[in-house]
Amino acid sequence: MSFWETLKKPFFVLAPMADVTDASFRRLIARESAHMRGDGTIGGPDVTWTEFVSADGLVRAPEEGKKKLLADLIYTEAERPIVAQLFSSVPAHMEEAVRMVVGLGFDGIDINMGCPDKSIEKQGCGAGMIRNPEKAIAVIESALRGAQGKIPVSVKTRVGYNTDEIETWIPTLLATGISALTIHARTRKEMSLVPARWERVARAVALRDAMGVRTRIIGNGDALSLEDAKIKALESGADGVMLGRAIFGNPWLFHPEKDLSNISLSERFRVLIEHTHLFEELLPHKNFALMKKHYKAYVNGFDGAKELRVRLMEAKDAKEVEEVARGFLAS
Repeated sequence: MSFWETLKKPFFVLAPMADVTDASFRRLIARESAHMRGDGTIGGPDVTWTEFVSADGLVRAPEEGKKKLLADLIYTEAERPIVAQLFSSVPAHMEEAVRMVVGLGFDGIDINMGCPDKSIEKQGCGAGMIRNPEKAIAVIESALRGAQGKIPVSVKTRVGYNTDEIETWIPTLLATGISALTIHARTRKEMSLVPARWERVARAVALRDAMGVRTRIIGNGDALSLEDAKIKALESGADGVMLGRAIFGNPWLFHPEKDLSNISLSERFRVLIEHTHLFEELLPHKNFALMKKHYKAYVNGFDGAKELRVRLMEAKDAKEVEEVARGFLAS
């Protein structure tokens, strides 16, 4: 039995977002969202994903490049169950990379078949997989071989490429025996420019039930909070809901008693500072400018926020960010 079958429904999971849900932010979310559940366990997201990582790179990159990719797969026990998301259009590379990830102790493997980034699609990966179902099946089968039944394999995708293809695309994926399927309720062409169509998630659930398979269906798109996610799960029949953009500036998203309305400015700044130091500590090879999108989210909705954001954007390291933030609180 995979961990997917042990989750109480509906469950709520953290989305993989490139250059956002990196090791530093995931660690912070795990800390800040932790709370004691009724069953005595410590809670947070019911499942956490890593950023997507190139299986081709894990297999073929020189040692220095591989080291950087493996930094995207750093995790702590507090993040479990933790799923490593990979992408590749080369079945042999996917199989070998999955074997590597199994050795790293992950709880599951997810294959990205939904990313609309053009550089990813040029490799035949991400949403490009929707246009090549035969290759998608081959990549999934290679991942299943690599996993050797030790951990479950799942897929994250969209309802179609240029048009809604859910009637053909979703059954194709479900027939492979994957343990979970996350469906972003928009096409690749739509990006995130239109509202997510959760009635299509409901249709995917119906297709799954008609096929008689046990794959968990996870809806994704426009879930603004845990309460909103619960409503979407109820209305669509999805087993779970993936939350993504709602996590920006709100690492307490998965905490049942905390939200931005009851978080003090000093606590928000404490987390901003901690996040920045974690980024610098865990990901020294990454461009510090990646933190700027987080500063935009953390620093808003109060007097002086705009001026403070400008100063934080100009900061060059964690020490300077801390000095600026603490100076603002003291003023």
